[in-house]
Amino acid sequence: MFSLFYGLWKYTFSKLEFHVLILGIDKAGKTTLLERFKSQYSNLEGLPPDRIVPTVGLNIGRVEVSNTKLVFWDLGGQPGLRSIWEKYYEEAHAVIFVVDAASPSRFEDSKSALEKVLWHEDLQGAPLLILANKQDLEEAVSSDELARYLDLKKLDERVYTFQSVSAFDGLGIKESVNWLVDAMERSKRSETLRVRAGSNVV
Repeated sequence: MFSLFYGLWKYTFSKLEFHVLILGIDKAGKTTLLERFKSQYSNLEGLPPDRIVPTVGLNIGRVEVSNTKLVFWDLGGQPGLRSIWEKYYEEAHAVIFVVDAASPSRFEDSKSALEKVLWHEDLQGAPLLILANKQDLEEAVSSDELARYLDLKKLDERVYTFQSVSAFDGLGIKESVNWLVDAMERSKRSETLRVRAGSNVV
């Protein structure tokens, strides 16, 4: 009887854990975004923007939102590092793709990188959050303008959204994370990964 109640308690009170990839080309603000997540959702003080250096490899951040644990994998976006992205696809519940909305000259590079991500079979069904970052800069385009440029109409079967954010001052961060958690909780991919792990805890 004890084991039955313990199992029920563990199922009810244990936190779901989701793995989220933070991708995008270099200088999009991915690591600044990760530090913003850490400072906003945990007791850890994130690095100030002026102390953040380009990522070579992987940065990991863990935060809790409501009853959910989020593990963020921030991967370097330089052309020579993008080939390692796919090594993390299979275990990812969702993808955050960050675009520097203040650098339209680099949108084509972002679009090309994003398309390669989306067509990879190991990421099928993963919810996609596209962030038009650096909204604190006057020249930044809105998420609607970025959506028109990236033109993702072919992705009707994938759950995705665009959000205007500033990793620098926190604009749109809470709304983005709330959408992401809700999308992952509803995602068939999350259920698939849960079954694969052989546990009720993702």
